[in-house]
Amino acid sequence: MGGPAVSRDVSTLGRTDAWDGVRAVVAGFGASGAAAVDNLLHLGADVHAVAESVSPKLLERVELLEVLGARIDIHEGATAALPDDVDVLVVSPGFRPDAPIIVAARERGVPVWGEVELAWRLRDPEQPAPWLCVTGTNGKTTTVQMLDSILRAAGLRSVAAGNVGLPLTEAVMDPEPYDVIAVELSSFQLHYTDSMSAESAVVLNVAEDHLDWYDSMDDYARDKGRIYTNVQRACVYNVADPATEELVREADVIEGARAIGFTLGTPAVGMLGVVEDILVDRAFIEERSTSAAELCTLDDLASSAPHFVANALAAAALARAHGISQAAVRDGLKAFRPDGHRIAVVAEHDGITWVDDSKATNPHAAASSLAAFEPVVWVAGGLAKGAAFDELVTAVGGRLRAAVLIGRDRQVIADALSRHAPDVPVFQVESPETGGAVGDDLMRRVVAAAAEVAQAGDTVLLAPGCASMDQFTDYAARGDAFAAAVREHVGTS
Repeated sequence: MGGPAVSRDVSTLGRTDAWDGVRAVVAGFGASGAAAVDNLLHLGADVHAVAESVSPKLLERVELLEVLGARIDIHEGATAALPDDVDVLVVSPGFRPDAPIIVAARERGVPVWGEVELAWRLRDPEQPAPWLCVTGTNGKTTTVQMLDSILRAAGLRSVAAGNVGLPLTEAVMDPEPYDVIAVELSSFQLHYTDSMSAESAVVLNVAEDHLDWYDSMDDYARDKGRIYTNVQRACVYNVADPATEELVREADVIEGARAIGFTLGTPAVGMLGVVEDILVDRAFIEERSTSAAELCTLDDLASSAPHFVANALAAAALARAHGISQAAVRDGLKAFRPDGHRIAVVAEHDGITWVDDSKATNPHAAASSLAAFEPVVWVAGGLAKGAAFDELVTAVGGRLRAAVLIGRDRQVIADALSRHAPDVPVFQVESPETGGAVGDDLMRRVVAAAAEVAQAGDTVLLAPGCASMDQFTDYAARGDAFAAAVREHVGTS
């Protein structure tokens, strides 16, 4: 009679080992899940992918991977149970630790890896590209893209990968090796990562977010802090956010790694900061006890908003830790332009500036955006993901001309405004939660309401502080609808 197959120990397997006979289950079929399936097949593993759904743009890849030998089950309930005879479970970052498939793996002693963990194990042992890693509640993507721009300006073959850009398994398995990889990591990805040893890493900030996934802020912060484990050169932290420095203090790093702060003020020794309108380095120069090295000016940056400058300093710190010159830092930051929906000016009309920061999907990001403008007609709302807005309103209430609120959790924001800024007029714009044309009509009404109250010199700012999926497919669709409605309103569409 047959019985369960003997489990294969995968703990020491890497890129040059034989994966034949390894039974891998990949849970989730987004970009990172598809990359994991592809590369595990390439190594010779027996791969079974399970997912509840797949985006239309990945359907072709499903078919190709099935031809190459993967078994792929995509249907409702496909991830409800762990298949039999599994040596390793590779999970997409959206799976909570209490998901049944993960609980089953833990109970059966099956290793649980994220795609990031798999990628770390698959680096080329002969010439592994160092990882410069970035996490934080907000600013991760901008910082990683800035860092990639700096590294390229230095003449290095670099790529932005991880939570943005290329999946990490594809980056490390590229036949033409990269010199260095700029890695964005979410707290979810870090939760399922154990063996990574970044050359240098930064936690940009830690603020309330994803409390629908985590039991507490401490758990969320702890996962962010995992990025510092085994750092080799520099643990970069935000002087303005003491929680990030505390995570550095608690980290178990490689001997010789330095703690490097960044600040929007004058930097102390061992920090990067701003003197007048110049970004400077007092950490990576020999004369740091008496002087600072100029990196670039505020005018060199695409925005002088405080959070944008902070991101630039963090990117510069990681680059300087890697040995990048001052000139390359300047050139890379000068060349960088942020993606859409990040503090993007949509129009200026009748003295009113309309700004799209739809990427501000939690209160901390919205507060950073609001701090860059005054006075503001604030457009906010959506899915709050369990977050509160009292701290935000207390900090920025004095900047607000009015608030225009949308989305399922708009009342959460309205209540915070009532408690801490009762004089700020609040307009709630209702709409069914179906997106598409409904979303376009919603934004026309939002723009009309904002135009009624805005005065010359004001900024109408879409900085929702919430996720978008109750009314839009994603934050980009929300920003696009806002921008289109603004252009229609001012007559430039």
